[in-house]
Amino acid sequence: MIDIRPVAHVIGRITFALGAMMIFPTMIDYAADNANWQRMAQSMLIVMVLSGLVVAATHSAPRGLTIEQSFLLTSGLWLILPLAGALPLMIGAPGLTFTDAMFEAMSGLTTTGTTVIVQLDNLPPGTNMWRGILQWSGGLGIVVVAMVFLPVMKVGGMQFFRSEGFDTLGKVLPRAGQIAAEMTWIYVGITAACTMLYVITGMSFYDAVLHALTTCSTGGFSNYDASFGAFIGPAEWVSSLFMVLASIPFVRMIQATRGDFQPIWRDTQIRAYLRYIFYAVAVIVIYRMLYIHQTSDPWELIRETTFNVITIFSGTGYASTNVLQWGHLPFALLFCVALIGGCTGSTGCSVKIFRYQVLFQAVRAQIKRMQSPHRLYPLRLAGKRLDQEVVNSVMAFFTMFVLTFGLLIVGLALTGLHPKTALTGAWTAIANVGPVWGPEITSNGSINKFPEAAKWLMTFGMYLGRLELVSVFVLLLPRFWRG
Repeated sequence: MIDIRPVAHVIGRITFALGAMMIFPTMIDYAADNANWQRMAQSMLIVMVLSGLVVAATHSAPRGLTIEQSFLLTSGLWLILPLAGALPLMIGAPGLTFTDAMFEAMSGLTTTGTTVIVQLDNLPPGTNMWRGILQWSGGLGIVVVAMVFLPVMKVGGMQFFRSEGFDTLGKVLPRAGQIAAEMTWIYVGITAACTMLYVITGMSFYDAVLHALTTCSTGGFSNYDASFGAFIGPAEWVSSLFMVLASIPFVRMIQATRGDFQPIWRDTQIRAYLRYIFYAVAVIVIYRMLYIHQTSDPWELIRETTFNVITIFSGTGYASTNVLQWGHLPFALLFCVALIGGCTGSTGCSVKIFRYQVLFQAVRAQIKRMQSPHRLYPLRLAGKRLDQEVVNSVMAFFTMFVLTFGLLIVGLALTGLHPKTALTGAWTAIANVGPVWGPEITSNGSINKFPEAAKWLMTFGMYLGRLELVSVFVLLLPRFWRG
């Protein structure tokens, strides 16, 4: 039988920390003389007391985690934290139902960015800041999970990065906590830099902080119904830069801060990611100029296209314009790039560049074997040999991703949603992208009009997608619980 006390202790401590972060939106609402600060303070007290009791009750639990406990921790954490994060949205403004509050909190912590709230402009400033804090916390959490836990658990081929996560610049980091601390400082640093540049481009300090939180987490929540359309201009270039930075492996940024920039230039994931962004932007700009005849201001066209391609590619989900007006080819291209996603070990979401690289290597080797069946074709990536175990894990991930995506489309369609809405709803949930298109969507992109069943399906889809599917599905096996 699995001892859940160590798992409960860690989840309790992290939930306590999330509850303590409610002090910031509480202070913001208090300073704005908004009565919602009292509800936020009540939520903070409830979360901190309950999680504190769990920590106290499990204080004598054994330290260290087994593989089974690691699976429980990652899956349980993204269930408990949304419950805590949803509380201020229920008992305070905007007074959401449990279904809507859980959806919003899950969308925040998984950095998806889809919202059930209409009239974001009218929310108390503390509530909007809390939504940003949820995304920032979720972005940091997934980076740590991706580089500390998933490689050990061998989820989706992540064992390929096991040595890299614990060995930076040839110096072995003895504790996972040290890795998490270094990544946290990098994360805080780029968030602060993003905030400063947003202020320079004309944002208010409040808007700059909130959007820096949701940019560096590639989350996409905004405090405006117009999303990033409220900041058209230089801020789009700043946002594009930091969305790209947040989508590259944080281990590479740690190495850069130690004075070694070569791993960044040599990383095949980063090179492929930047190359694919360039291709997508170039194709869409040329298409818009030749077929949509949008040539009034070429630089504005390039800026708008670059921003909206990166926001979809990285899974951030901001919008500065209606991309449906670009035509069918750009929309299809954006749909595809969202299913690629950013780099492994970043806040980016979806399948990740690394897995496509492994897939292409495996397909190419299989084609060669068909031509010369008696020859051996060892698979290599970034100068390292790809073990068959890694290839098998990646193939299993792709299979589960496609099957889950298809089942989610069918499930959403069965709730009565329009086929286009069901398709983009499943797409945005499983890939943690953000935007949804269809007749049921409100003018600010909210899914407020969705049936409750559809909201729960999307909530589950966001949960599965963010935790890379396998780490959740393994809990359904009876053999897992037998240890």
